[in-house]
Amino acid sequence: MPSQIDGSGSRLSSKLEHEAHKFGLRELPLPVAAIGSPQQTQIFGFIISQHPAARVLLFDAKPPNPTPGALVPYVNHLLRFGKLVNFILFTIFALSAVDLRGIFLFNPLMQIESLKVFCDLTETQSFTKAAQINGVTQSAVSQTISSLERQFKSLLIERSKKNFRLTAEGEVLYDYAKQILQTYEALHSKLQEIKDIISGNIRVATIYSIGLHVLPPYLKKYLKGFPTVNVHVEYRRHDQVYEDVLGNVVDLGLIAYPVRDAKLEIIQMRKDPLVLICNPQHPLAKTKVLKYKALNGAKFVSFEKDIPTRRALDKMLKDHGATVEHVMEFDNVETVKRAVEIDSGVAIVPQETVRQEVVNQTLVAVKLEDPEAFRPLAIIYKKNKVLSPAIKQFIALLKENA
Repeated sequence: MPSQIDGSGSRLSSKLEHEAHKFGLRELPLPVAAIGSPQQTQIFGFIISQHPAARVLLFDAKPPNPTPGALVPYVNHLLRFGKLVNFILFTIFALSAVDLRGIFLFNPLMQIESLKVFCDLTETQSFTKAAQINGVTQSAVSQTISSLERQFKSLLIERSKKNFRLTAEGEVLYDYAKQILQTYEALHSKLQEIKDIISGNIRVATIYSIGLHVLPPYLKKYLKGFPTVNVHVEYRRHDQVYEDVLGNVVDLGLIAYPVRDAKLEIIQMRKDPLVLICNPQHPLAKTKVLKYKALNGAKFVSFEKDIPTRRALDKMLKDHGATVEHVMEFDNVETVKRAVEIDSGVAIVPQETVRQEVVNQTLVAVKLEDPEAFRPLAIIYKKNKVLSPAIKQFIALLKENA
């Protein structure tokens, strides 16, 4: 039988106090106003510690429509206690069309990791990617989903070879699981900020040119300042960067010519000047400032048509009335540079990507007449994502010189 909450709101139930004492918390006043009247309110909530032996506590209070936000004052209240690191407020569940009273009575074996695996699978629609994100095997992902289905006595995913799709129960679980994870991550982040801790993991997906030529000095400076943070960098095509961010495979994406998306937050980085590059023996090599009309009829080494930089360059050349002959197309700047080095043609690339070749005199970089000829860079991350202190510091560093 669940414990009754003291109507005065001065203390938690004796059961909660008993659990709290195990973590060194002698007294935890509970503001009843944060959760509503005990007579009207029944909260299906639980407090889960980071200790392996997780505890589940139910209360008798019964709100008609509780939300995770209703416990914010309670969270703030608990955060005043210095020994709260292992005592985590998880969430509360609202009564809905699905009988949550039957499916959300979690036992101590229910772990937050299982909900994360389920959400990652839902967002990526891939057992392989969900396994990669969580550092487990595909078999482990399948077993986790099966365990959740047994726990909730509901089919969560429609078993179809064609398309991945959640059942109605799966949709409900996903919605609430996301709230749970965000609450947990926000609280964990807040605790780290209070203790001034900058540590953990950061997963970054970047296009090749940024990862190879722009990111390294920032990364070196960041890791020197925060040596306990592990930054994992994946080199991807631009469309894959967007997919990885939206699918929660990575925390941050680094891209050029950002495309607005309602599901993404975009933070501007610096702007890279564009330059014409050519072989040192090319007729344009001695040009101080290139006028676009000088490119008419020139052999041009290009990026592939679906790459944002290519689309931007095509528009720039068209706006200035220059017509070039596209003789080669590549999907990355490194191959473009190699083609220009052997005098297959000229190209326009970000200045930062050819510094070493200019020093080695294998390429010549010529300024363009257009002062607005630059490539905008940006950081992207999923909207409503809880940013850890480590990620916030990394973003702040990348925004320098923006």
